[in-house]
Amino acid sequence: CWEVRTHNSSEWCHFVQSNPDCRLDGGFLDYLQGVFCVFPPRLLPLAVTLYALWLLYLFVILAVTAEKFFCPNLSAISTNLKLSHNVAVSLVFSLTSSLHGVTFLAFGNGAPDVFSAVVAFSNPRTAGLAIGAVFGAGVFVTTVVAGGIALVKPFTAASRPFLRDVIFYMVAVFLTFVVLYLGRITLGEALGYLGLYIFYVFTVVLCTWIHRRQQGEGLAPPGSWEPGKGHLTVPRPPRSWGLLPPPPLLPPEMPTDTEERESSGTNSADYGEEYRPLLPSRESSLHVLAAALNPLDHRKWRRKPWYWRLFKVFRVPVELVLLLTVPVVDPDRDDLNWKRPLNCLHILTSPLVCVLTLKSGTYGLYQIQGIFPVWALVTLVGAVLAIIIFITTSNEEPPKYHCVFAFLGFLASAMWINAAATELVNILRTLGVIFQLSNTVLGLTLLAWGNSIGGRGSAAPQGHPGCTHPPGISQGLSLSPPADTFSDLTMARQGYPRMAFSACFGGIIFNILVGVGLGCLLQMSSSQPVVKLEPDSLLVWILAGALGLSLVFSFVSVPAQCFQLGKAYGICLILYYLAFLCVALLTEFRVIHLSAV
Repeated sequence: CWEVRTHNSSEWCHFVQSNPDCRLDGGFLDYLQGVFCVFPPRLLPLAVTLYALWLLYLFVILAVTAEKFFCPNLSAISTNLKLSHNVAVSLVFSLTSSLHGVTFLAFGNGAPDVFSAVVAFSNPRTAGLAIGAVFGAGVFVTTVVAGGIALVKPFTAASRPFLRDVIFYMVAVFLTFVVLYLGRITLGEALGYLGLYIFYVFTVVLCTWIHRRQQGEGLAPPGSWEPGKGHLTVPRPPRSWGLLPPPPLLPPEMPTDTEERESSGTNSADYGEEYRPLLPSRESSLHVLAAALNPLDHRKWRRKPWYWRLFKVFRVPVELVLLLTVPVVDPDRDDLNWKRPLNCLHILTSPLVCVLTLKSGTYGLYQIQGIFPVWALVTLVGAVLAIIIFITTSNEEPPKYHCVFAFLGFLASAMWINAAATELVNILRTLGVIFQLSNTVLGLTLLAWGNSIGGRGSAAPQGHPGCTHPPGISQGLSLSPPADTFSDLTMARQGYPRMAFSACFGGIIFNILVGVGLGCLLQMSSSQPVVKLEPDSLLVWILAGALGLSLVFSFVSVPAQCFQLGKAYGICLILYYLAFLCVALLTEFRVIHLSAV
C-alpha cells in the first residue's frame, strides 16, 4: 500500500480501493479511503492535520477510560472477590498487597498498552507497530523517565527490587529477540511469555515474604516516616480494608492533596464529609441523575490554571459519554457510588456498548433469523432489567448485588479501550502510508510516546483504590506502580524517587510479557498455531539491541554506584536515548543501511 504515493494523485483513490493490502481490519472509520478518496490531493495537509489531532484525542480517550473507569472497577472487583479476607497478620497483608500490585494494578495501568499490542498483532501488516511500541516504550521509560527521576531528585535505589526487575526484563527482551530471529512465535513460546510473568509474580511475593521475615515479621509503629528513603511504613490493616492498601500516612511536608483528587464517579455534588448536610435529605431521582452526569467540579474549576481548564474542556465529552455507559463501583464510599437512575441506565447502555464495539459492531448488527438485530434484543432485555431494578431499589441504599456493576463496568470500559486502540492502530498505519514510514518507527515514536507520557493515574501518591500505587509499603517491596512520565516525575519531586524509579523497570515488565504473549496467543487457532513475526527492516534489530544495551548499562552502572543515583546517571541515560533516536531515524530514512553482499 506504500506505493500509492508513487502514482499520480488522480489514481490514489482507485489504487486504495483495489489493493487488498490497503484494507484496514476492524475499526469504525476507513482512514485510508478518507484521506485518498474523500479529501482532494491539494487538501492532503489538512487531512493529515485532522488525523494528527484525532490521534492525540484517542490517547486522551485511552487515558481517561483507563484512569477513571477501568482501574477503579478492576480494584473494586479485587475487593469484592474478597481475595484477602483471611488476612490475619501484617505479613500476609504484605504478600496479598504485592500480588495485587503485580496483577490487578499492573493490568489496570498497562491496559492501553496491552490492548494496543493485541490489536496490532491481529494483523501481520501492523505487527511491527506492536513490536515498535513494546521496545520503544521500554527504551523511553528506562532511559528518559529513569534519567529524569535521577535529575529531579538524586536518591538511593532499592537494591533487591531493582536487580530482580532488571533481570526479568532482560530475560523478556532476550526471549523476544530470539522470537524475532526465528521469525515466528509458536503456542509454546506464547505460553512461555505468560508463564514467565506468572513466575515473576511468584518471585515478587517470595521476595516480599523473605523481606518481612528479615524484618522480624512485623511492621513499624503507625505513621513512622523514614526521611530520605522515599517510603513509608503503615500499621497493621483491619479486615475491612480487604485487598486495598490503607491511606498513606504522610509527614507534614508531604500533603495528601485530598481536595485535588478526582475519584472515579465523583461529581460536583460529592464534596466530602464537611459539605454534607447535617440532616439527611431525600434527593429526587432526576437530581441524582443530573449530579451523577456532571463531570465538572466547579470549586476546582475556579482554582485551576487556564491550561488545566483547556485540557478539561477536551476531556469533558469523553467523560460524559463514559459516565453514561460505564458504571463505577467505589468501595471506599459509604454508598459504593450507587446512583440508582444512572446505574439503571447503565443496565441498558453498557451491554449496548459491548455488542456495538465488539468486532466494530459486526455482532451487534447481526440479524437473528434475518429479521431481529442483536442490538435490538439487547436493548429490549436491558430495558426490562433496568425497570425492574429501578422499581425494587432506592436512591439511598445500594442493592446487595451492586458488586455486579463492577464487572459490568470493567467489561464496558475494556470494550471502549479496545475500540480506541483499534482506531489508534489504524490511524497510525494510515500515517505510515502517507509519509512512507515503517510501522516499527511509528510504534517506537508516536505509539510508545503516547502510551508512556499519557496521564494514567494520579501523580501524587495516594490511597484511592485506583491504579496508582500507594506509598504505604516499606522499602523492600516493589508493586509495579504505573510507568507514566508525568506521574513518575511528580512522585520524584514530592519525595518518592525510589517508587518512581521502580515503576520504570517493574511496571513495564507486564506490558512486554503479557502484551506479546497474549497478543500472539489470541491470534492462534487450531489450524494455525503459529504467528509470523518477520522483522521488516534493520530498525527492529537496532531497537531490540538498544533496549538490551540500556538495561545492561543500568544493571552494571547502578550497583557500581552503590545504588546511589545522581545527575550524572540521569544525563547519561537521556543522552543515550537521544543517540538511539538519531540512529533509529537515520536507519528509517536509509541513511544507515546494510551493504548488499
